[in-house]
Amino acid sequence: MPDEQMAAAGSAPVPPGTAPGAPAVPPVAPRPLDPIDRSIMRLLQADGRASIRSVAEQVHVSRANAYARINRLIDDGVIRGFTARVNHERAGQGASAYITLKIVQNSWRTVREQLRELPGAAHIALVSGDFDVLLLVHTPDNRTLRELVLTRLQAIPEVLSTRTLLVFEETDLLDPGPGPGPGPGPAITAD
Repeated sequence: MPDEQMAAAGSAPVPPGTAPGAPAVPPVAPRPLDPIDRSIMRLLQADGRASIRSVAEQVHVSRANAYARINRLIDDGVIRGFTARVNHERAGQGASAYITLKIVQNSWRTVREQLRELPGAAHIALVSGDFDVLLLVHTPDNRTLRELVLTRLQAIPEVLSTRTLLVFEETDLLDPGPGPGPGPGPAITAD
């Protein structure tokens, strides 16, 4: 049966790597971002609660244009959401560490799901090099960190070895610096 007929019949060919039974979705090339889009992203990374009016003024476009651009960035998946940047020490998570893991080949998806369940896990990345996974965790203290590594991580059958790198100090590169924080309100307001 020709591909056109298969698609019309609802049984289009499934690309490699797609789960059986999942609908085939052709990959969509990302829309190019212009300098105004990039400026909007930088502003929202520094202050996710900035108003549309403030963003529009700072990038020199109308409020309607800024609103449309932000919505397009959200719809295209460029902006995945708005979050608070947390001072982990002040939030009772005074011990932070990057943990490198060597894992059994082809076990990434299984390991990733188990790492997501760890208390304090903040970032998980599959990487290349001397280890396979980089994990960032925040815990209340070193004793809790020790338990997490020795009891929880090393109990995962697919984890072959770990190395823990304590974080002594960190700098948030998105932090706009000292000064009053943003006032209360929703992530984006229309003004």
